[in-house]
Amino acid sequence: MVSAHPAATAAQPHSDTLQKEFAAAAAGHQVPLSVLLGLSYLESRWDSHGGAPSVTGGYGPMHLTDAATTLAALPHHSDAGEDARGDAGRPHAVPRTALPAPATLPARLRTLERAASLTGLSAKALRESSAANVQGGAALLAAEQKRLGLPLSADPADWYGAVAGYSGASDAATATTFAHDVFDAIRTGRRRTTDTGQSITLAASPQLAPRTEQIGQLKLGTVTDTGVECPRSVACESIPAPYQQLDGKDYGNHDLADRPASQKVDFIVVHDTEGTWETTIKLIKDPAYVSWNYTVRSGDGHIAQHVPTKDVAWHAGNWFVNAKSVGIEHEGFLAQPDAWYTEEMYSTSARLVRYLAQKLGIPLDRQHIVGHDNVPGTVPSTIKGMHTDPGPYWDWDHYFELMGKPFRPTAGPFAPMVTIRPDYEDNETAYTGCTGPNEPCPAHGSGAVRLYTEPREDAPLIRDIGLRPDGSPSTTDVNDTGARASTGQQFAVADRLRGWTAIWYLGQKAWFRNPWWDPVTLGARGKLVTPRAGLSEIPVYGRAYPEAGAYPAGVPVQTVTPLPYKLLAGQAYVLGQTSPSEYLWATTFEPAGHRVVRGKDVYYEIQFGHRVAFVKASDVSVRPSGR
Repeated sequence: MVSAHPAATAAQPHSDTLQKEFAAAAAGHQVPLSVLLGLSYLESRWDSHGGAPSVTGGYGPMHLTDAATTLAALPHHSDAGEDARGDAGRPHAVPRTALPAPATLPARLRTLERAASLTGLSAKALRESSAANVQGGAALLAAEQKRLGLPLSADPADWYGAVAGYSGASDAATATTFAHDVFDAIRTGRRRTTDTGQSITLAASPQLAPRTEQIGQLKLGTVTDTGVECPRSVACESIPAPYQQLDGKDYGNHDLADRPASQKVDFIVVHDTEGTWETTIKLIKDPAYVSWNYTVRSGDGHIAQHVPTKDVAWHAGNWFVNAKSVGIEHEGFLAQPDAWYTEEMYSTSARLVRYLAQKLGIPLDRQHIVGHDNVPGTVPSTIKGMHTDPGPYWDWDHYFELMGKPFRPTAGPFAPMVTIRPDYEDNETAYTGCTGPNEPCPAHGSGAVRLYTEPREDAPLIRDIGLRPDGSPSTTDVNDTGARASTGQQFAVADRLRGWTAIWYLGQKAWFRNPWWDPVTLGARGKLVTPRAGLSEIPVYGRAYPEAGAYPAGVPVQTVTPLPYKLLAGQAYVLGQTSPSEYLWATTFEPAGHRVVRGKDVYYEIQFGHRVAFVKASDVSVRPSGR
């Protein structure tokens, strides 16, 4: 395992160099140091990302934007033949779509150009040098303060309006949320070691009371927030997905429902857009496209709601999961590890998830808060087409910390059940396929561990017969989920050898490097499922559909089809939630024609591989992990 923090050498900066660069920039542009540090923390957590841009073309600790070359060519959910609805009863294939890039980039995506003009520094230096980048950010902040007719005061409280303006938001709600979060960081303080080994400290100023009335001087617009379901601590607008009749009997792009009265919502599914905010918003307005409930913008954490949580969006590729979930898209790209997310995006998204979890009665754990890459295929033929976002570079550990539910040990380090939790920044698992087939991805921290058939790193990777029916091993491709366990996921321990742990995974014993002196797991306690006594194996399912006898006249029976995996006697898997067997029959534009079919069968959700799966309660026994 290679550390993400370079060791200090004569050729590398001392650990306090960046702190001094912030101090120099603050003094040079007459900006309070705490304001500059707080602003940078909400943009980048003071990281440099090796000079690589964020998903919105932001560079360096100050997130100076130059987005002209970072626009995506192909948005999410636009693969030919994809069925994001995931229902054989009414397939919905989306044509391959590539929308043109916006003709003119908004000012919030071109701040590096202005920083160059203000400082005389080159665009190259502003992108690649942390000292230059911080100078550029300080210059922009000072210029915003002057534009507002405010003095270059030494009092941080006098900079609320300039901080709000720095966000580039076009509406007052988003600018206010951003400024509030920056000043909250200043009040409470922050301390962190960056991705280049720099130790940065923002001392707490608990008595700070910023002049929030300055927001009015920005003269920003407003957004439509009528009916949005968002916490007050975020900026949220309504951009509705159109629900309308199309040609013939077809309609799009979601289904009207009455959740939770009609069905309980059990999952929140985290996606990334694989496209820019502008492209994503154009697509959600297309009635022939698909839908999701929310989109989160990376640059400033702004949130748009498209589908009410009571209705069913088409986003997960598994109809059972769609009917029981809320989908949240995040502006970003899974195969561009250094196309990083801002701290503000992680923060506002975490607040949204925490709010929705409380509103809908969803536990804050990885059995219920899942990635799109954790959603199972519905039947064997759909497994290969399931999505792989947000991918191994999504920082689940930090995300759950921001929700107030950090992963903690609940049992000793040698417990028979573990929670996966590598140190994100130090865990530089090697991947390929980010820029081309078999091409190495840039070295980057990851929240996933790799799984082998034997306790050695030159052993073949675990096999996923759903992805590769020929039985060939999984690969290191960034989109190959066949031999990957991610932060927060829990598994039953199958074996241990010095420096290695084996877990039950896809019906196999899967090994990963886990030395006691540098562990990538936490001891855990919970419930495990095993095949019922007398059964040598049991089937595993991708959805929890009712038995045939439960369907009323007029609703076609949905075949309960097992996935091509087996849960074998002697193996154990962590129990997530109990799921009643349900099927939402929704094929008509008028919701009066919809039916929720409920059966007698009961299913258990389990963490079977990288994706969750379901087993019938009648097939298994449940026992505490410690027994």
